[in-house]
Amino acid sequence: MDDKNEAKIKRALGIDSWRNLSKDKVVRFAAMMPDMATEVRLKIIEQFPAFKDLAKNSVDSVKQAHESTLSANEKSQDHFHRASQQHRDMLARELNRDDLSWEQRQTIHESFQRNVAMESQKDSETKQFLDRGLRTVAVTAGAAIALGAVFVGARVLGEGNDGEQESPKS
Repeated sequence: MDDKNEAKIKRALGIDSWRNLSKDKVVRFAAMMPDMATEVRLKIIEQFPAFKDLAKNSVDSVKQAHESTLSANEKSQDHFHRASQQHRDMLARELNRDDLSWEQRQTIHESFQRNVAMESQKDSETKQFLDRGLRTVAVTAGAAIALGAVFVGARVLGEGNDGEQESPKS
């Protein structure tokens, strides 16, 4: 694939312009870079700010989706905790009744324990959910940084190779 030119690479990616390079195709493009001729790679990398913006936009999109999800999760959690607290308050009022038998009190205590156990389980699920979400954001940011490094690294390698090729001519 050393003889591939920029137009062939665009066709392989299914784009007319580097502005049309989608988030999905950036990874595919990065994988193609080692097989490109240095001149082609450098010509494309000259457009690096567009790739940097794309990577930043990708991270921003994931961050925004993550923040939206966190907000929705927080509202859901608040609703669940309020409902659980209301249930415990109702059980406490029932326990204050004088006309309850020992068995009825035992049933209310068991219901109270189930309520607390459910809230504890929900808290654990939320922590796992938040952990997965944080990992997703971290992986996305890491991928954007890695892609940036690929582009910059390819530029540095290309410039280094050009310098080596010029030395014997001097």
